[in-house]
Amino acid sequence: MTVEAARAVADAVLYEGYLLYPYRASAAKNRSRWQFGVLGPPSAAWPAFAEDPRMAMRCLLLPRVRPGSVTIHLRFLQLQSRQVVDAQGLSVPSLRWADETVLSWDEAVEHEITVDSLPLLGKSDIPVFVAGGTEEEPVGSVGQVVRRRWPLTARLRASSEPDGDLTRLTVSVTNEHPVAVGDKEEAIRHSLLGAHLLIEAHDATFVSMQDPPPAAATAAARCQQERCWPVLAGSDTVLLGAPIILYDHPAVAEQSPGALFDATEIDEILTLRVMTMTDEEKAEARATDPRAAAIVDRCDTLTPAELQSLHGTRLDDTPWWDPATDEPGPDWVLVDGVRVEKGSLVRVHPNRRADAQDLFFAGQVARVTNVVSDVDGDTHVALVLVDDPAADLHDWYGRYFYFAPDELEPLPASGEEHAC
Repeated sequence: MTVEAARAVADAVLYEGYLLYPYRASAAKNRSRWQFGVLGPPSAAWPAFAEDPRMAMRCLLLPRVRPGSVTIHLRFLQLQSRQVVDAQGLSVPSLRWADETVLSWDEAVEHEITVDSLPLLGKSDIPVFVAGGTEEEPVGSVGQVVRRRWPLTARLRASSEPDGDLTRLTVSVTNEHPVAVGDKEEAIRHSLLGAHLLIEAHDATFVSMQDPPPAAATAAARCQQERCWPVLAGSDTVLLGAPIILYDHPAVAEQSPGALFDATEIDEILTLRVMTMTDEEKAEARATDPRAAAIVDRCDTLTPAELQSLHGTRLDDTPWWDPATDEPGPDWVLVDGVRVEKGSLVRVHPNRRADAQDLFFAGQVARVTNVVSDVDGDTHVALVLVDDPAADLHDWYGRYFYFAPDELEPLPASGEEHAC
């Protein structure tokens, strides 16, 4: 995988948590943002709650015949304040013009600093400076939008040294904002947000830090990470240094139609949630951020086939159970010497406490609907509660409660033991 191909994963890291469902400025969860890869200003008073100014990662490379080198891409976001100002020049939360609402909000601007072909020997010290700036955009005759960015000052350092037959590479990034900051808002303005590294090796290959070969295990144990974890990004020549812990070779599912800024969620769940939002909620999300507007528009225009593709796809065509050669598990089980099968009555005595609802099932009488085995060979008894008014409905669409055999007490088929 090339650096260009790895950027799909890197972009997911860059925008992780940028804006969360329901993608509206008024949502409580979107009032405390910028939680991953934040490098805060070094001189910050305690009320600023500034993040640590430094991140560093260490990795191992196996050099080839010629002297190797690396190309380092430092990627991060710069906060951009979008402030709405009325016709009198006063800051306001929102303005309405031509049937559209414009909100005050904090956006972000992407930056990528590339350092080409650093030799795998010695040390390198690269200053990083991103200028601030201000742009104004009129909102009809009722006011304007003022976008403002504050300057960022940082330093990228790289050093390499031999470690046996391997080369240990250390890359660090430090926020060097020169002025003290006193509050949280000022601190985030001068922070690198979502900071991470993409590193490409030339005439060398990276060693997995999660699963190093035996010959490299001791050297890998000496590589300490500081808020930045290296993983192979699709090949052994591209490394992603991420502020969140990932497996080697992370990938964005090809079925995913686009970013949702919340990689801990499932695309299908978030898409369905967006589709259930009211028109007013969608309008606020669109007004909150252009990227939120793109999410809402994409979810609204998904075809049935595209939505179905989010439901789940087997990545391995090998069936886990072959009906031609594998024997299915029995459709009955012995409980206290009594055969329990479909139609049997049992009293439930939960003892696993796997679900809070178990407390409500204790002592209840249930009817067995099926006895099944999972891929690990464990047996589970599917049932519905006899006194549940919706039992027939559960049975109709196959929504059952599952318990282990040792959580059940067989009852006589006549049901005279039904009384609690």
